[in-house]
Amino acid sequence: MPPSHWILNKHTGTYNNKKTPRPSSGPHKLRECLPLVIFLRNSLKYALIKKEIQSILMQCLVKVDEKNSENFHLIYDTKGWFTIHKITTDEATYKLTKVKRVQFGAKGIPYLVTHDGHTIYYPDPIIKVNDTVRLDLETGKIIELIKFEVRNIAMITGGHNMTCWSSNSS
Repeated sequence: MPPSHWILNKHTGTYNNKKTPRPSSGPHKLRECLPLVIFLRNSLKYALIKKEIQSILMQCLVKVDEKNSENFHLIYDTKGWFTIHKITTDEATYKLTKVKRVQFGAKGIPYLVTHDGHTIYYPDPIIKVNDTVRLDLETGKIIELIKFEVRNIAMITGGHNMTCWSSNSS
């Protein structure tokens, strides 16, 4: 059974295992993925069947993390479901990534690894694990650093604290 955050229609028969494809997770966790077929077919309505979507993808008409005429971010809404957020072309030039590891490699070269698999060599020494970096998609360089500190606004997407949504009143 597919995850509930995919927002599939139970009444049209697309909720069963035979019609829902398994995502190719890449560097992400399997439960945090959404197949491109479901995104393009159900959410954007670019095609009616899976075979049409495969034809679109084989012709390279849709590119992930690249500039196109339409740009979207796939984000969680307040209920924990995937939702589509249309963005401008300026916003499509960067992405926010969480720092998962900061280490030293061969010959003492410092590097960091982000949640989506990007490896950045010679990062700023003040960048620590769990910080968020704004990454330029063209150059692969860090544009901005958002520290993981008290009083910063964050969205909890996993773990036992997902049910404990709280708001800052100060």
